[in-house]
Amino acid sequence: MDWLQVLILSLVQGITEFLPVSSSAHLILVPVFSNWDDQGLAFDVALHLGSLMAVVVYFRQDLATMSTSWFRSLRTRRPDADARLAWAVLLGTIPVGLAGLAFKDTIETVLRSPLYMSAGLIVFGVALAWADLRHRGARPEYQITWKDVLVVGCAQALALFPGTSRSGITITAALFMGMNREGASRFSFLLSIPVIVLACGLQLKSLLETPEPVQWGAVAAGVVLSGLSAYLCIHYFLAFIKRIGMMPFVAYRIILGVILIGVFA
Repeated sequence: MDWLQVLILSLVQGITEFLPVSSSAHLILVPVFSNWDDQGLAFDVALHLGSLMAVVVYFRQDLATMSTSWFRSLRTRRPDADARLAWAVLLGTIPVGLAGLAFKDTIETVLRSPLYMSAGLIVFGVALAWADLRHRGARPEYQITWKDVLVVGCAQALALFPGTSRSGITITAALFMGMNREGASRFSFLLSIPVIVLACGLQLKSLLETPEPVQWGAVAAGVVLSGLSAYLCIHYFLAFIKRIGMMPFVAYRIILGVILIGVFA
């Protein structure tokens, strides 16, 4: 990998991981359009680790409070709002974990076609628009119900389909259930933490089973660049989401999907 490739892939991962536009689709498409070789497992782990560090650092105070309340709830059996949110994040991760284990091979081989990605971008982009315009409510993430957790958790499993976008489908489902934009987005970002941990674990397992040369300088740069760009992305997305809404991301998804159909059909 040269340094231009490191820079572009790191920024693409950092910016798209938490926007509702599908980071996996972008990371697959960059090498296709640039004619670059695959970046390798070690660099994929680095990019996900950077994203994980960004969301943990950004929500560090929330996570500390949620963790304290969660442990207290184990003792008292009386969860407060922070403990319920922590339980929601943990339980909402189960469906995608089970789906990932069951369909991992199919996802990595059959569904990585640009045409499948274009379908995911367009179909779930329209779903995001519908949820934002017709179903959005006023509840923040601390008022999440167990029904919300079930729906959002099952929806997150659909993110294994390239082009769907993990953040996009979870925000869509939360909006459908009557949460507000900021609450849906914050819950989606918190829900990403165990998912990224699982993804890093699976990638690391595969990396250890099939040793390959590692460019440690590129790996370190990938962690830092993807982490910084992801942190800034989270900050500005949450700052402006009340004003800009979801329509710019919907338009981008549909345009990108149409371009992919035109290029690859």
